[in-house]
Amino acid sequence: MSHHLDSRQPGTTGVLATGAYVPTAEMTNTELAERFDVTEEWIERKTRMLTRRYAAPGEATSDLAVHAARAALDQAGIDADRIDYLIVATTTPDSAVPPVATIAQEALGARRAACFDLNIGCSAFVHALAVAQALLERRPGAHALVIGADTWSRFTDPADRSTAVLLGDAAGAVVLGPVPAPYGILGHDLLGHGDDAPLLVIDAGGSRRPASHQTVDEGAHTLRMNGRGVIEFVMTHVPPSIKEVLGACGVAQEDVRHLVPHQANGALLGQLASAAGLDGATLHTTLERYGNSGAASIPVTLDHAHRAGELADGDLVVLSGFGGGMAVGTALLRWYAGHAGDAR
Repeated sequence: MSHHLDSRQPGTTGVLATGAYVPTAEMTNTELAERFDVTEEWIERKTRMLTRRYAAPGEATSDLAVHAARAALDQAGIDADRIDYLIVATTTPDSAVPPVATIAQEALGARRAACFDLNIGCSAFVHALAVAQALLERRPGAHALVIGADTWSRFTDPADRSTAVLLGDAAGAVVLGPVPAPYGILGHDLLGHGDDAPLLVIDAGGSRRPASHQTVDEGAHTLRMNGRGVIEFVMTHVPPSIKEVLGACGVAQEDVRHLVPHQANGALLGQLASAAGLDGATLHTTLERYGNSGAASIPVTLDHAHRAGELADGDLVVLSGFGGGMAVGTALLRWYAGHAGDAR
């Protein structure tokens, strides 16, 4: 197991507000079924997805991130200049330099914030939460804006059925800040599995294989995935991580009210919940409408549950991230339903 588990007594850092943004353009199963000569029923049965969203030609990851961040800041009722740390979880930045976080900083006016991106695939949002919590606990009263954003449609081979039927674009965000005990982020578990890195790769575009006519002709700038290997990875490593966090925090599985997982594949998530002993928890999904949006999928789904009034004060919530890297990130929250102003 990981040595990164934080099992201290509940701290004072929690989610104050959430926000999300999805592009307007939809890719339907009808279109994908025609492209790959399969049936719509086959796609829905394999993935539980009906549509996924694609960024408009003029939209980049930072644009999605800024929309989601504004929604979270508006809900929190605080100005962007109150943000001390701005962290963007993404694997699909606008460009190699500058980071998405600094582009978002300028657009939002969060000029006092320290800014950086965090890239560890689809578990990046949970990793970013853990980093933000550690930073905030050293600066009482500070606030962090944590954004998960990806535009996977730009990095997907339209001829690759294994990825094209799954991936979409979106952004989700949370404002983190002080909450009264016993609320907040109770614990987390972060694990890296570099031995499984070949399961999800984009071969070209970095320092090992810089962009060239050859790499473009090969389509080496798009995602390649070993689907069966990924499923095996998830079922092997994610349930033990969830159980580790719950055990370290003294929480029984039957006391967890909500599971908000990475929206990888609908057929997989039910198996995952059962293997983790969380059959009694509400399994939250948005993949039916938005597909797999990478690092955005957890905060987008959390925002939908929050705005629908499904998260009650004091509810125990498990966030479960997993994917490219390969990596796993689990976090346990005790939900705080008060207004951000109550914790100042």
